[in-house]
Amino acid sequence: MKIIKNKLLSNLNIRTEKDFPIKGIEFIDITPLILQKETLNEIIDKFVDELKDKKIDYIVSPEARGFLFGTCIANKLNIGFIPVRKKGKLPPTTVEISFDYEKEYGKDYLELPKLVKDSYKDKTFYIIDDIYATGNTLKAIKEAITSLGGIIIGEGVVMNIVELNNNNNLFSLIDVNEE
Repeated sequence: MKIIKNKLLSNLNIRTEKDFPIKGIEFIDITPLILQKETLNEIIDKFVDELKDKKIDYIVSPEARGFLFGTCIANKLNIGFIPVRKKGKLPPTTVEISFDYEKEYGKDYLELPKLVKDSYKDKTFYIIDDIYATGNTLKAIKEAITSLGGIIIGEGVVMNIVELNNNNNLFSLIDVNEE
């Protein structure tokens, strides 16, 4: 892994694991970034600075590592947070929409919860996740929200693996290439 952009001042302690979760995949473990309070705070602050002047109703993040950043950022922006869960993690009566998509190493299924006091129609959403590889997770979330009438105003990640996608509109703190 070669770092080609780093907006963080903190040391980047990132681990990789070959052949995880399946053979041929190199898993990027960002856990060391959140173990260090200075780095975690810097990540949250950089996102808040990027988003503070945008009109956002909800931060949306997919399970599970996206939750780590999305909830903190939503809290600092004083807006709602929507957890996108793996299929079967939400009670059936709380599911607004279910959808499937292809990941780098197989098919996955996600569900958006029903909002408590609102509908998705005409609300604004910003999607935050930990790592962007092919982008299929975020694309699937965008399609699900827009199918419900929601407006996606942006998407951001802690780390973008740029050689696996061509998303020039993505906000990222760290850009890497595989080596």
